[in-house]
Amino acid sequence: MWQKRQLRILEAGLLTHPSIPIEKATTFAMRLRDIIRNGETKPIDTGKNSDTLRTLSNSVVSLAWRSSNGTPTDICHWADGFPLNIHLYTSLLQAIFDNRDDTLVLDEVDELLELMKKTWSILGITRPIHNVCFTWVLFQQYVVTGQIEPDLLCATHAMLSEVAVDAKREKESYYVKLLTSVLSSILGWAEKRLVNYHEFFQRGNIGQIENVLPVVLSVSQILGEDLTISDDGEAGKKGDITIVDSSGDRVDYYIRSTIKSAFEKVFFL
Repeated sequence: MWQKRQLRILEAGLLTHPSIPIEKATTFAMRLRDIIRNGETKPIDTGKNSDTLRTLSNSVVSLAWRSSNGTPTDICHWADGFPLNIHLYTSLLQAIFDNRDDTLVLDEVDELLELMKKTWSILGITRPIHNVCFTWVLFQQYVVTGQIEPDLLCATHAMLSEVAVDAKREKESYYVKLLTSVLSSILGWAEKRLVNYHEFFQRGNIGQIENVLPVVLSVSQILGEDLTISDDGEAGKKGDITIVDSSGDRVDYYIRSTIKSAFEKVFFL
């Protein structure tokens, strides 16, 4: 099972999601596919004189050390294709949380993040990409731990300040795709609750709105999703995300939408 997992990672990094595209008919790619396929039925021989292991090693090295223009390179590209590298890096970032209480960040977080920087060249991570991933990990941890630790949401909001600066400079399609995906997920989660906050925020957790709202306003500002409110007060739509033209209008929309939902609930009882 361990061997199969390693082969699947190599397959994902070198064949399915490589940062530098490969031709399907490439000899090394074909050899690696054959080894992975055969490894599904029986373990490959890992002995010292194993021809299969030698072929596997040569194929992996040849595919990983390619450059986009064919020139020699000192950067290994075995796992920096989107989205494999992001999944690996966000999994690595999970190490900042305390195993005894997963709502807490370890005191050694700065030292851990410095160590994680050593993976950036291997995974193709840059500072802006790290900021987006770190924002997502903090937000995701807040959600999966039952939304009981407001400090995680405050930390998410703090990271969004750095993301906002990066977003003005970074125009690479790879970065924009990642940024849009992460921020849209955060906005969609928060909007679902704020457009009917009487349902989601009650006496025991009403204070959470103070932390959720700044995150929503920051995310919407970074995405630049501005759309004028129509005369009847309805907000525009973009997919499943509500779009309004300013922070004030966005908050006003949440209030109106929640009151409307509450009225309809009482009216149809």
